[in-house]
Amino acid sequence: MLGIGAWKQRLPRAQDALPGRDTPLPLHNAHAVHGRPLRDAFAGLEQVQFGMGCFWGAERKFWSLPGVVTTAVGYAGGLTPNPTYREVCSGQTGHAEVVLVVYDPAQVAFEHLLQLFWEGHDPTQGMRQGNDVGTQYRSAIYCSTADQHALAVRSRDAYQARLQAAGYPAITTELVGPPAPTFYYAEDEHQQYLHKHPGGYCGLGGTGVACPVGVAL
Repeated sequence: MLGIGAWKQRLPRAQDALPGRDTPLPLHNAHAVHGRPLRDAFAGLEQVQFGMGCFWGAERKFWSLPGVVTTAVGYAGGLTPNPTYREVCSGQTGHAEVVLVVYDPAQVAFEHLLQLFWEGHDPTQGMRQGNDVGTQYRSAIYCSTADQHALAVRSRDAYQARLQAAGYPAITTELVGPPAPTFYYAEDEHQQYLHKHPGGYCGLGGTGVACPVGVAL
């Protein structure tokens, strides 16, 4: 969104947050690309939430990665239960737009998800991503396990060194968990949006700085 005032770059206080609702938003529980569930117990799999700015383009980066079982977009890290897209965009829920990534750790290492995350956006921009300005566009990693958190911290520090050498400021990524914040599924129209609308808007852009992975971390 363009022309947003600076107040939208400040997280709301609890007393100012929208009340939301007790009931989750309706969800067609099938991924538009491969048909697997968006909501499930996901036994034997691991989950992580990534905030990279607008969640349309962020989700597309992950759904075709080998080892990723399913993806969904939603809202997390804020105060309002079961918010709508319009409420999140108001800046009065405190949520980030995030992608839920469900993956098989036997098929894809968490480090490779982190590499895609760091290289797929600019994690130094604070409450914005390019022309998308507001708290919902902040960079975030919401971890479900202690191992995820430890690897995320190591990769952040390694990538920070690369970014600093390239002249970028400090990483502003919010790193939380475990436990990860509650994930609220977004409306059906936002799920796999760029598969349904191939020419749709995607404002993501990386820094062009490569992220180290594997033992180099």
